[in-house]
Amino acid sequence: MLAVLLSGYSAIGADERTALETGFVSPPEAARPWVYWFPLDGNITREGITADLEAMARVGIGGVLYMETNQGTPPGPAAFGGPEWRSLFQHACREAARLGIEVRMNNDAGWCGSGGPWITPELSMQKVVWSETKVEGPRRFEDDLPQPDMLQDYYRDLGVLAFPTPENPAAIAGIQGKAAFAPIRGSLSARADWPELPEDRLVHREAIVDVSALMTAEGRLAWEVPAGRWTILRFGHTSTGKENHPAPEAGRGLECDKLSKQAAEVHFGGLMGKLIADAGPLAGKTLASTHIDSWEVGSQNWTPGFRDAFRRRRGYDPLPLLPTMTGLVVDSLELSERFLWDLRQTISELLLENYAGHFRKLAHEHGLGLSIEAYTTCPTDEMAYAGRCDEPMGEFWAWVKYRAGFSCTEMASAAHVYGRPIVGAEAFTSTNDEKWLGHPGNIKDLGDWAFCEGINRFVFHRYALQPCADPDRAPGISMGPWGLHYERTQTWWEFSRPWHEYLARCQYLLQQGRFVADICMLAPEGSPQTIEGQRAFLSKGPDSQELPFERPGYNFDTCPAEAILNLASVCDGRIVMESGASYRILALPRAETMTPALLDKIKSLVEAGATVVGSRPLKSPSLAGYPGCDKQVRTLADSLWGTGPAPETLTERPVGKGRVFHGGPFRFSLPPLSSESQGIAQSQWIWTHEGRPRAAFPPGVRYFRRVFTVDDGELAQARLSMTADNTFDCWVNGRQILSGSYFRKAYTTDVTEQIHPGENIIAVAATNTLETANPAGLIAALSLAYRDGRVVVIRTDSSWEVANSVTGDWQTATNRSDAWSPALEQGAAGVKPWGELDDSMTDDDLYPPIEAICRLLEGTGLPPDFSYEIGTRAATVRYTHRAIDGTDVYFVANAEPEVVQALCSFRIQDRRPELWHPRSGNIEQPAAYDEADGLTRLPLRLEPHGSVFVVFRAASAIEPDRVVSITRAGRTVLSTTEPAAGVTCTRGADATLALTTSEPGTYRIDRADGTHAVVESPKPPEPICIEGPWTVSFPRDGEEPVRIEMDELGSWSDHTTPDVKYFSGTARYRTTFQVDQAALSRPAVVTLDLGRVEVMARPRLNGRDLGVLWKAPYRADATAAIKPGENVLEIELVNLWINRMIGDERLPDDSERNANGTLKVWPAWLEEGKPSPSGRQTFTSWRLWKKDDSLQPSGLLGPVRIRSEMVVKAQ
Repeated sequence: MLAVLLSGYSAIGADERTALETGFVSPPEAARPWVYWFPLDGNITREGITADLEAMARVGIGGVLYMETNQGTPPGPAAFGGPEWRSLFQHACREAARLGIEVRMNNDAGWCGSGGPWITPELSMQKVVWSETKVEGPRRFEDDLPQPDMLQDYYRDLGVLAFPTPENPAAIAGIQGKAAFAPIRGSLSARADWPELPEDRLVHREAIVDVSALMTAEGRLAWEVPAGRWTILRFGHTSTGKENHPAPEAGRGLECDKLSKQAAEVHFGGLMGKLIADAGPLAGKTLASTHIDSWEVGSQNWTPGFRDAFRRRRGYDPLPLLPTMTGLVVDSLELSERFLWDLRQTISELLLENYAGHFRKLAHEHGLGLSIEAYTTCPTDEMAYAGRCDEPMGEFWAWVKYRAGFSCTEMASAAHVYGRPIVGAEAFTSTNDEKWLGHPGNIKDLGDWAFCEGINRFVFHRYALQPCADPDRAPGISMGPWGLHYERTQTWWEFSRPWHEYLARCQYLLQQGRFVADICMLAPEGSPQTIEGQRAFLSKGPDSQELPFERPGYNFDTCPAEAILNLASVCDGRIVMESGASYRILALPRAETMTPALLDKIKSLVEAGATVVGSRPLKSPSLAGYPGCDKQVRTLADSLWGTGPAPETLTERPVGKGRVFHGGPFRFSLPPLSSESQGIAQSQWIWTHEGRPRAAFPPGVRYFRRVFTVDDGELAQARLSMTADNTFDCWVNGRQILSGSYFRKAYTTDVTEQIHPGENIIAVAATNTLETANPAGLIAALSLAYRDGRVVVIRTDSSWEVANSVTGDWQTATNRSDAWSPALEQGAAGVKPWGELDDSMTDDDLYPPIEAICRLLEGTGLPPDFSYEIGTRAATVRYTHRAIDGTDVYFVANAEPEVVQALCSFRIQDRRPELWHPRSGNIEQPAAYDEADGLTRLPLRLEPHGSVFVVFRAASAIEPDRVVSITRAGRTVLSTTEPAAGVTCTRGADATLALTTSEPGTYRIDRADGTHAVVESPKPPEPICIEGPWTVSFPRDGEEPVRIEMDELGSWSDHTTPDVKYFSGTARYRTTFQVDQAALSRPAVVTLDLGRVEVMARPRLNGRDLGVLWKAPYRADATAAIKPGENVLEIELVNLWINRMIGDERLPDDSERNANGTLKVWPAWLEEGKPSPSGRQTFTSWRLWKKDDSLQPSGLLGPVRIRSEMVVKAQ
């Protein structure tokens, strides 16, 4: 009866559903989550493939990204790419087709780049090399020039240049990164002005002599040397030697040349071409796509034909300027930096066209799509790189939480700008700190964050292919130390389908329509270009951890310069991309340079009606068209910004139909550079004197400090560069100003404001992470440039002090103490094991503050697209907004682990809201909402880490009698003007209201039309506490289950019986309880509340399945199942693998292991299909738990209660 009563309050009947509703309630296969499917080094079987895919299909996995690696397992019999391996892959495709699962094949072995044994040295990644010969003239020189370094037995000459040797040659800072010999982690400063250097320190271009024609093919040069001292540089190119990794031996080979179409074609044919042919009719269907994963292949700066390509694209010959690539300054620092900008830009364009773009073309020719993880140290504009594929992919980490979160922002932006409907993510990846701790309930909030960043397809990282199927070996093969353990061998695998259904419903809606944003954040021009580390998109968490920036109510995309140039136009004052993405405002980067072409396009957009905010550029970054290009920039800038300096306050300037905002918070200027690099290159790696830290040092924190004195001379600039192996946090005079986690990058920041005359202190906490000993070091340089031209550099060396522990105000205390001792010098920058550092002057402030842009928009009278009020306590509610054929869909997520009552405002008018619940698939219409000032206000009660879609249909007029307030005993319990959502009020199809509450009393319901209703809610039945006794059954393989009686609930890990204490898996609880007839006599929603559950449960009440409870609160609707009299409650409850693994560590070993817990060889008993001879119940290729580790709370901890809420109808 109650079910019939409540059914009237569902917004939509099944027979009336639109296509959007149908897709939400029952998501199509394309909306289902995927997994990275990792075979480990040839350990593949047909039965394992079938068992894996069938298990995936059972729980709602929609696709696999097949990627074989070599990660800590003994090799198996199926050699990568061999006949048996290809047969197994065909079997996987056939089984996937049978089960409705898509297959995406990584384009090579390992998880990075594009390489394999079919790539020969001439088709591999290339770099410029040179040898140097000093001569003095006048005389005839006739001798062999040393051949430059050669790798892979491959070398080709480029040319020979000679020039007068400078007396004291100047060096370009960070040349390894700027000349693309090494990857840069970050974006380079877009600087207009460079210091002037003395003439005698320069190489002059007009004095460079091209003597290439005078050298024989064997390298012998005959040349009449003019008077003076001369330098002869013989240039060539060779392979970088970079290989794909971590790949099985049979799949390992050189990385293909990323600037060559020919190399891309050979590589595609080397693996994908063969697999496509093998797949036959399944190619383009089940075998649906190929994939390029993490860059992780270093850099390259040459390819055959590069010189001609450079001339076509830049308009001048690069050969005379090649000495710049060696670090020499040619003509001036500015000219040299411009050439290097052109060099990197040409590399970027060739990579986009000949590698990513051509690879996509090759895939499309066979009916396949292409996905790319297009971020981190790529020698290109990462968003443009993403724009060359069909599915950009980011990544985000669960352990460490939010790591690589920038990639989600960046890849989603690229998808929006270039019109790619699906944005994938390597989801919930982890270090070995995860070690089977992850489960749907403790990762859901992170997944919701990723949805709000724009991700709409999770590819779980990872599912390690399990070759053992009969019997299973659990937890089984692990993918080294990486990723979330997400296999059929997980204890909770068969409980996971409702979680995947939640994700599929979310992904379905988030894959529809287009992303709604107000702000287009233009990236600077140039390469490399990334938002990684950009402060505009970061916030600081506890312990100064970098956290993602919480998106403001005015949402944004970042956008590459090429998209503005080629894809942008103006419609009704909005900047519109060809993809349909549109924005109210274009925010320019904090860059002093811009090419005339881009600036001219921006001018045309403004004249057509666009709004632009930002500072004027001063020059072009390029040598192309120099110096006329700078004049063009000045002329174009004058037309947009006028002449004169930027105003002190924010100023609006009309231009054509549009306007330019500048000045105020958008004013900026880069601090001047000293005349030479004073970076980290001459510093020492330091650590403590304990042991041999350069080789291996135990994990832990060491503290460093350097006290120094600044004289009274006027300080022009103080710039600090620092990095550490593995992580560091740095304070200057007590203020934390820098942190980092990548030892190959020199993190750099301006600290001028933190330095004062007199005594100062740099303090550092450096952490050697990982679980085992590994190299440890810290390196830094503080450059103090005075107005009088003096430069003082404070470098890490033995003058720094180190301590094992600190107390109190150690970041500011400069007094001497026995706790501090001189640091150990381990070698200068470049020393092994750390190698070359990226010291390229990256700039982390290239984007204007988003808060200032939001204030600007608010000042124009535009309200935020989304905002919320939550009362006095702090809480975060996240959102994203999609526009779908006239329907507006907001995803709203509670970031907090407790209930949040929020009054949410949406920039929507004249349409009523609906609530689409992704956990259940239910759709309901809230009765309480209101409209004012161009906003719809809706009170929401969000469960801990809860989420909901708020949907405004295109043809859904607001009701005049909508509820605006509900009060009880003079207290507001539901409101559209304050954050109160203590009761639920829905509107049924017949327009009647249903008030659901657990509090008895008289309720006044006020409506927008001025009418009101008064309803009486009776007192609900008292909660029933189900105390037991409980019968709990623990299964055992091949034996009778262990049964125990529990008078009160508790953790299995506290039990004295080993089979309970160390149990991992699914146990079954059973108990009975009584319910009075009177408790069920009135309309009510009855809820079974299990209290605390570790970790997932599936209750059945009187034989009725109440569904899987996979996150807190662990509650289920028991209305239809409960009955008067005796009720039988049965609960299947699953915990994690950890307790059984700890228990097994107390038993004798059954396999040979390395020191880190990895397997040396496959044990004979396993290969013979026998049980462990030592009685162990678990087997894994990587052991991460020890016998004395703490056991995890497990089981049903309660309290278990039956709760009732009354349902009262009102007209």
